[in-house]
Amino acid sequence: MPRRLIAGLAALSFLAATAPAPAIAESVQSGLPSANFPLGQPGAATQKQKAVASGIDLFTVIHGTPTDGYTVSVLMKGKDYGSQASAEAAAEAALSAGFEASIQQFTRPGVADFPEGVSYTVRIGLWTLKERDEAEKVVKKLKEADISAKVDFLGDDGLQTTGPWDMRVLTVDPRAFSGSYHSSIGASVAKRETPSSMAKKAGAVAAVNGGFFNIHTDKNLRGEPVGVSVVDGRLLSEATDGRSALILKGRTARITEVKTTVTATSADGERTSISGVNRAAQPDELVLYTEEFGEKTPSDEGAEAVLDDKGEVLSLRPAGGKVARGTRVLHGTGIMSDWIWAHAWEKWNLKVTTKVTDMRTGKGIPLTPETSIIGGGVGLVRDGREHITAKADGQANINMILRRHPRTMAGVTKSGKLILATVDGRKPGVTVGASMVEAAQLMLWLGARQAINLDGGGSSAMVVKGKVVNHPSDGTERGVGDALLILP
Repeated sequence: MPRRLIAGLAALSFLAATAPAPAIAESVQSGLPSANFPLGQPGAATQKQKAVASGIDLFTVIHGTPTDGYTVSVLMKGKDYGSQASAEAAAEAALSAGFEASIQQFTRPGVADFPEGVSYTVRIGLWTLKERDEAEKVVKKLKEADISAKVDFLGDDGLQTTGPWDMRVLTVDPRAFSGSYHSSIGASVAKRETPSSMAKKAGAVAAVNGGFFNIHTDKNLRGEPVGVSVVDGRLLSEATDGRSALILKGRTARITEVKTTVTATSADGERTSISGVNRAAQPDELVLYTEEFGEKTPSDEGAEAVLDDKGEVLSLRPAGGKVARGTRVLHGTGIMSDWIWAHAWEKWNLKVTTKVTDMRTGKGIPLTPETSIIGGGVGLVRDGREHITAKADGQANINMILRRHPRTMAGVTKSGKLILATVDGRKPGVTVGASMVEAAQLMLWLGARQAINLDGGGSSAMVVKGKVVNHPSDGTERGVGDALLILP
């Protein structure tokens, strides 16, 4: 059979989904909405309900059937998408190597703070779920021709699919629930820990993984949350200004955007900003390390002031040392190390103030022992409408907006009910996960008036009474930076 270049654009399977946003309705106390599931083919989802404790219910929600298969994507500068010119060049290379290639156009949907965009992908072949090995053979042959490619499951694309979806939904009604919500960073800020371990230590009846954590820092610090973290009223990680966060206090939960302000004021009246909390220090920065940090401070030729819990400077030292219980360490690099030597003398008082501001109201959030704050990945729903803040939350790209992944989501209904949901993914034929747009549609369907996307992928985990009730895509529960705990 002669090889040819198929220059046509995407067929129906590559058109962006255009299903209308589901109607917003409060979930009834006896169950989840019985109306059509918002994704895939119209129809009600299969639901199973289990009472966990007074006011807490766990639902298993399954919908859809597998119809997607595998294809081979030709890579362009390491990515499976690119410009039209890049796609044409990649397709010509595949054709020259003897393979039929299809250039397919797709649209990344626009969200609240980021416009839609058009990209192109180059695909070769189509195989069923049982024929993945055949697709792998094509990738191997392309490699022999010096063409980079990979096998892709079409259900991951984020465009039209029939599913299936496998979800766990936990609802907590504060009118019947008598416990409280908290966040946890586990044994320390620097180390990762599984949600089930954190739940067990705290005696939590349920838990889900929290926000994203920094995998691009020193290997000993990779539990550090990316963005704001407040545990029992203590600021343990600064916010990235304007990003979404989940505020927990007692049996109340709300979602807003926050910023943090941390300052140091010396006994001589000199005042300066502290750039970060419990993270690696950059050049010319002041970073505050608390006893929850769990690692030695960096040995980076900077200077440090060791403070007691009242702010008295106990000692000055070169950078790099433990943060003893009951102390904090103010760490300066570059010109900020000079500030420490000049304004943090022993026995002087150095006042450190922290403030978290709700950017919707402009008011400070009181950091009481009951207050916890978890930084989310992306805002999904605001005031009962889809409102995806991918750009503000640092995830404005095809992989995060359009592609399907396992997701963990949190939402609050009009009556104050807390909704925690996981949708499993990366399991072809079993469950496809969700795109950001689909995650917002799911939370609207569940009755959320405010909703946020937490960390996802292999981090997505829901724990109920000590057992992981979803199916993490890594095959086992992953250690994460923080978790949301429901305490009895």
